[in-house]
Amino acid sequence: MLRLPAEWEPQHAVMLTWPHAATDWAGQLEDVEAVYLRIASRIAHRQRLLVVCNDPDHAEHVRRLVVSVGVAPPTVGLAVAPSDDTWSRDHGPLTVTDVAGRAQVVDFRFNGWGAKYPAAQDDRITARLHADGWLGDAELVTSLLVLEGGAIDTDGEGTALAVRRTLVDPARNPGWDQPHIEAELAARLGLRRVLWLHEGQLDGDDTDGHIDTLARFCTPATICHVTAHAAASPAERGALTALAQELARLRRSDGRPYTLVPLPAPAPIHDEQGAPLPASYANFLIINGAILMPGYGDPADAVAAERLAACFPGRTVEVVDCRPLIRQGGSLHCITMQLPAALGVPVNRKH
Repeated sequence: MLRLPAEWEPQHAVMLTWPHAATDWAGQLEDVEAVYLRIASRIAHRQRLLVVCNDPDHAEHVRRLVVSVGVAPPTVGLAVAPSDDTWSRDHGPLTVTDVAGRAQVVDFRFNGWGAKYPAAQDDRITARLHADGWLGDAELVTSLLVLEGGAIDTDGEGTALAVRRTLVDPARNPGWDQPHIEAELAARLGLRRVLWLHEGQLDGDDTDGHIDTLARFCTPATICHVTAHAAASPAERGALTALAQELARLRRSDGRPYTLVPLPAPAPIHDEQGAPLPASYANFLIINGAILMPGYGDPADAVAAERLAACFPGRTVEVVDCRPLIRQGGSLHCITMQLPAALGVPVNRKH
């Protein structure tokens, strides 16, 4: 029997795919690398890092950067795998464990969120990492299902949350109906239930409604979810009100309702052309002993941090300014992928 660990379980490392000049970050590379360095430094205080670099020269560049902020080389592994973009959450490996606690790496397909963007190199990253020994001795299992890691959130007990249109989608999975997808998730990830949501969408989100921007498990009984700012568009306010109502109707496997924790929203953020950007406090990262929460320079940052701290007693909440990240439509959780303790990634090997 397979099990997909909850994100709050002990971790060995966090994977980052580092920005480079051939990505959409080229015009703001210095700003976005500064955010990556802040995140890398905070992670490295508590666990290891696995950084995917575009080529050997890029790996040397990243090595110099992380050393400059006090991240010791034994703490970080610098893997080399060409990348189209840097959203590790969506192209990175998902790790499951069996009843004996052995890890298995599942490599789902990634097609750029329904062929919206180039993704052929990103789709090969997990297989490359495995072939080069960066994922330890875990077995690699491949799936033909297109599944982005940001599209599901799990409680570690066999239940997942997902927005239906991010999986049951002819641009992602032509010919796959919901029962077929559920069977594949059960076989590859050990999921027993998928709680399919139909509501919820942030203005400017081009993932079609990734769950990690909308609602997250904090415990198997608790779900936090985003709410709309008073100045948000009518469409966003309506979608997030409907999401809260839909979440209230969900039931745990024992029939009890979930405890719901609303998160505030920052004031609307727009790009230089005036297009909305999908800033969300639900896009936090759980690491050993802490929550890294995206901040947007807004008074709501402090309110969101306080509410998440109450959801995760024993973990400190650290706010990282993610305004440079949101310019490309994602945030802190989107650029990271946790690697659980069972994987035992040898991040101190040479690239």
